[in-house]
Amino acid sequence: MGTELQLLACAMGLGLMHIGLAATLSVQQRGLAWAFGSRDNTPPLTGVAARVSRALYNFGETFPIFAAAVLAVALTQRSNAGTVLGAQLYLWSRLIYIPIYALGISYVRTLVWTVSLVGIVMVLKPLF
Repeated sequence: MGTELQLLACAMGLGLMHIGLAATLSVQQRGLAWAFGSRDNTPPLTGVAARVSRALYNFGETFPIFAAAVLAVALTQRSNAGTVLGAQLYLWSRLIYIPIYALGISYVRTLVWTVSLVGIVMVLKPLF
């Protein structure tokens, strides 16, 4: 298995961890009755729970593009040092994005998000 595919697998694990963290914080804030109920009246999240939830939503926006890019590079056998570096940038920036967003560090958060997008572009580059 190529390095990019290994990094994709790691990103999938990161996504699962992120889902677990967001769900845990949501249940802590909203309570077990809400978690097991119909969720017809869902109170908004606040603080860290809200920020982690928004970070998860953002991950959900970028991950499909990253996954498709990695799979396309693997299928077309266009892997190179740039695609490996791009996949690494994506994974590591998404990993550090979670605590930075959770802590509410605004400008750094945007910089880290930008690095993750640069990583995706680097993976896509050999496909054009």
